[in-house]
Amino acid sequence: MQEQIITLATPVFFVLIAIEMLVARRRNRSPYRLGDAISSISLGVLSQITGAFLTLFQFGIYAWLVTRIHLFDLSPQAPLVWLLALLLYDFCYYWQHRMGHEINLMWAAHVVHHQSEHYNLSTALRQTSSGALLSWLFYVPMALLGVPLRVFIVVALIDLLYQFWVHTEQIGKLGWFDRVFVSPSNHRAHHGVNDLYLDKNYGGILILWDRLFGTFVEEHDAHPAVYGTRSPLRSWNPVLANLDVYRGIWFTLRHASGWTARWKALFGRPGWQPADAARQPSATFDLARAPYQPAIAPRTALFCLAQLGCLLLVTTHFLAAHGQLAVTTAAAYGLWLACGLWLIGGLMEARPAYRWLNLAWLVATLVGIIVAGEWFGLPLGTAARGTATTVTLGFALVLIVLPRAHASAASAPAGQTDPA
Repeated sequence: MQEQIITLATPVFFVLIAIEMLVARRRNRSPYRLGDAISSISLGVLSQITGAFLTLFQFGIYAWLVTRIHLFDLSPQAPLVWLLALLLYDFCYYWQHRMGHEINLMWAAHVVHHQSEHYNLSTALRQTSSGALLSWLFYVPMALLGVPLRVFIVVALIDLLYQFWVHTEQIGKLGWFDRVFVSPSNHRAHHGVNDLYLDKNYGGILILWDRLFGTFVEEHDAHPAVYGTRSPLRSWNPVLANLDVYRGIWFTLRHASGWTARWKALFGRPGWQPADAARQPSATFDLARAPYQPAIAPRTALFCLAQLGCLLLVTTHFLAAHGQLAVTTAAAYGLWLACGLWLIGGLMEARPAYRWLNLAWLVATLVGIIVAGEWFGLPLGTAARGTATTVTLGFALVLIVLPRAHASAASAPAGQTDPA
């Protein structure tokens, strides 16, 4: 159900992103950078793909608990049940979100959402691919109380969709609204890495939880939020974005001695390291650092946009069809999509090897279509096969002429960055 609603909402998201861009341009602001926006959208697509395989954690465990262990028989027909469920979900979300900043293993998943050094509606789409592995724990109380599964799914979706609109710099302070609800002003502060804003404002819909538990901070005009993380990713690679902190945790676990150190590496505060696991000292964090935005040649940018658009369309098919496929076939389909998103990241970083890897991926796709006559276990009609072949060939031919685009990006002046 969630997948279907999010698929239907996706065009609305892009319309709102386009409106935000127009408003920003009229105000002579430039909140978007192409590489950053494509990266955020790619991570959102990847999270939907992996989410298709994590349904057990998202809803399966909840369904098992609520049908076997519950204190009350709550009716989904009662409006009060829906209201209380939404309030309870938002309360549980506050603690899930807060622990996502205070526990290293959970930060490893949540960090994806904070890696963007810009703040706009595309940032809202930047979601983790591994968060569901632990986040379900925070909603067990709702199952034990007897909140029906259908109610739980809907209120979770409401809480998620609400948070889209607060990721913008184009809406200022809203008076009394800011004191009760999560607003753009409140959430901008949450994304700030300034000492003033760090690890504050965790609410999903209500900011009242932060006021109650001492984690609220007001956005100050004199201290504009600086976005990103204290250890910038500096890459458009969506796979690296998801694995970056996990990689650091693994390093610490391998080099730490004693179970106490290993426990803290997993469940201590983000960035904790024992003395015997210390890596090379990181550079001093600088609020005035330049955002990561390497030059992207126009032809490369157009190619990446076109490939992302095609992958978005194919992802909607994957989300609708994966339940009909064998697990191995669905996994292969998901891996094919993830590979395409990973290659876009490499192309945007002007890495020549990725052009050849992308070409190999396209050729393998074309050969698979011709030889198998199907699309990951699903029959392809003549027209569909011809369309897929034409599109794949077209992408391959365009990709062959991209060396000049890469050369022009590599030789761009130092001050040139990717387009807004």
